[in-house]
Amino acid sequence: MHRPAAAPAFRAGTLYFLILFACGFGLGTIRTLLLVPALGPFVAVALELPVMLGLSWIVAGRLTRGRAALAGARTRLAMGGVALVLLLAAEMVLAALAFGQAPDAYLAALASPHGGLGLAGQLGFGLIPWLRWRARRG
Repeated sequence: MHRPAAAPAFRAGTLYFLILFACGFGLGTIRTLLLVPALGPFVAVALELPVMLGLSWIVAGRLTRGRAALAGARTRLAMGGVALVLLLAAEMVLAALAFGQAPDAYLAALASPHGGLGLAGQLGFGLIPWLRWRARRG
């Protein structure tokens, strides 16, 4: 049976997203309820970000280890791209459903200092599968 080359990257990207979204949901709740009131939104995001990126590095490594179908740069970029698109879409939907935030307000919030820092972290999350591949190449 022939499987399209994009299928492993799509599956891995979806799983990568699901795992990290669940982790981010938990950490985001702690950030929103405890850290933001005490430290402000920028510091709260700055404290959460290294934890999320560290988890992303670990999860991406476990999902790609020993999988020949995910061994190339293009498949790693596709995996991260799928995960990033799913993450951005899920966050926009969550912002609308949980906080009543319209999509334009969600996008405008990304222009704030803490929103920009969070967006930079999300882009890093999307690049981590490829960065792990690159790190192995020296």
